[in-house]
Amino acid sequence: MNPFDSTSQRPGSRTGTGVLDSLLTNCDQDTFAREVWGKRALLSKGASDFSDLFSGRAVDELISRRGLRSPFLRVAKDGSTLPTSSFTGPAGVGATIADQLDDTALWRQFDDGATLVLQALQRTWGPVGDFSARLGSELANPIQANAYITPPQNQGFDDHYDVHDVFVLQIEGTKRWVIHEPVLDSPLRDQPWTDRRDAVATAAAGEPYIDAVLEPGDALYLPRGWLHAATAQGEVSIHLTLGIHNRTRYAVAEQVVASVLANLRDDPRMRASLPLGIDAPDSADLDMVKEAILSAVPEADPYPDLARVHRSQARPGPLGPLAQHELLQNLTAETPLQLRDSLDARFDGSRLWTRVGWLEFSDEDLEHVRALVAARITTAGNLGVDLAERLVRAGVLVPVAH
Repeated sequence: MNPFDSTSQRPGSRTGTGVLDSLLTNCDQDTFAREVWGKRALLSKGASDFSDLFSGRAVDELISRRGLRSPFLRVAKDGSTLPTSSFTGPAGVGATIADQLDDTALWRQFDDGATLVLQALQRTWGPVGDFSARLGSELANPIQANAYITPPQNQGFDDHYDVHDVFVLQIEGTKRWVIHEPVLDSPLRDQPWTDRRDAVATAAAGEPYIDAVLEPGDALYLPRGWLHAATAQGEVSIHLTLGIHNRTRYAVAEQVVASVLANLRDDPRMRASLPLGIDAPDSADLDMVKEAILSAVPEADPYPDLARVHRSQARPGPLGPLAQHELLQNLTAETPLQLRDSLDARFDGSRLWTRVGWLEFSDEDLEHVRALVAARITTAGNLGVDLAERLVRAGVLVPVAH
């Protein structure tokens, strides 16, 4: 079964204007999909006001007050990443944590010209998390959000390429971006730029595809593989990078091969040992194996594993334990409820798969759950209070946001 076939199985799919064409680009979504996605860099001047997503005050709060640990920040200077020990330390009384961010050390590094990189902001800063979830839903690709805070006249990293697409959103200050075309189109995750240093350096010395200064509100899209380097201008620069972890045909091929191999386990010829004394197959054995693989390809079903990987690559929307407890304590037929965000809810027969697990339903309950998934907001009475309580306890339903 293909769990990706029906839009009713993917609640929350957006029609019309979304964040992509209203906030990130100066073209409509169809044009972006047809002419830009994965093909070329795109600079959109004055795309939107991003000040509600992130700010310098947010940077200071995250570094000085949130108790972040080292995986959520790295520091770069002169093209290299500094050791974690240079900007972390013990958390103090009451916490046995040795690698929390040391705000004094970070200030000194920043004052000395280092770029601060706040990583995985979709986990630590609410507005960025909500925005990333919406964009990920529109693109059907998981999003990671990083912030780059660069002192005036400094460059965090040398010319390089990423192995994922990115949107760059300029938040504060200005930054000059120099973009060159790829030396390797659409690189996979195990094909980093460091494997092609000489080619990257040669290409970066040529005529740029884009050479522009990004100002607050500007957005830049870079497909994976496109070379880039960025330098802050006369003031501190803050930009967000939304990394798109692209789903590729190669990843589909991996799942097809895995399905083929799983099917071949049931073939006694494949389980048989090679002839005694033979350390490699002869041509007859090799031909037989190839023929068996080709015969198994039409029966390969990669969709269950693709759906499992898709669910694992992002998190469901926020859920507050105390709010959930209060919801249960006061649940009545009139209680408004909503489907939890970013569940990636999909039906497979009488079963509902989500990022928080799967649930099996009777035919009667299944009809109500399908209506819930389509509408997203309901009342406990519409579902039946017992079914509503079950879905609240499972973390599928949450209080309606106000």
